[in-house]
Amino acid sequence: YEYLGNGPRLVVTPLTDRIYVTATQALHLKMGCAPAGPAGTGKTETTKDLSSAMGKACYVFNCSDQMDYKGMGGIFKGLASSGSWGCFDEFNRLVPEVLSVCSVQFKSVTDAIREGVQRFRLQEDEISLDPTCGVFITMNPGYLGRSELPEGLKALFRPITVVVPDLELICENMLMAEGFTGAKLLAKKFTTLYALCKDLLSKQMHYDWGLRAIKSVLVVAGGFKRGEPDLDERAILMRALRDF
Repeated sequence: YEYLGNGPRLVVTPLTDRIYVTATQALHLKMGCAPAGPAGTGKTETTKDLSSAMGKACYVFNCSDQMDYKGMGGIFKGLASSGSWGCFDEFNRLVPEVLSVCSVQFKSVTDAIREGVQRFRLQEDEISLDPTCGVFITMNPGYLGRSELPEGLKALFRPITVVVPDLELICENMLMAEGFTGAKLLAKKFTTLYALCKDLLSKQMHYDWGLRAIKSVLVVAGGFKRGEPDLDERAILMRALRDF
């Protein structure tokens, strides 16, 4: 194994638990895993966190309509022979022609794992197989430029519906991790402020009141807290909000 050090972990909410259980069930059933839900709900991050807990290398690929079946075949070969996990972000942005070939490629990998063979053929090449490899696809349903997955491909993946997580719980844990003592009250104020901003302000492209923005502000606040530990925590958080 490659030593990655004591890296950051996700805040484990009931949603995270549910995704972990479903994803490990999918791997046990020799299937892929398909978390689907709105942006900023932690689909990719949860996959990466599960892979680090399992000690597996996880490679994230941002899919686009420029990717062809040869490139996807090469990725599947690499994942199958190295035993790594692959997380394909926005998988339904691939064009339908590529998606249909992907279903054939991935099915040959899952069939080989079920048969328990050491080597198998994929796209004219014979490659060695590590049965601990895994494939995860994340999807944002209902956006423009997204294609519907073919039924043959859907059957190879275990779907998970991901909803918006409990932001207050995540904020509280992140503030505690950054060294704030009054984390519970500050988290409640912080999430209430962001909820009000989201509801009351006009819809602009550059406004982001989601989990990514919250995380960025709290990391900045943690830096301020460690720099001036004696300062009032409310003032530190306010400064982080103003400066960010």
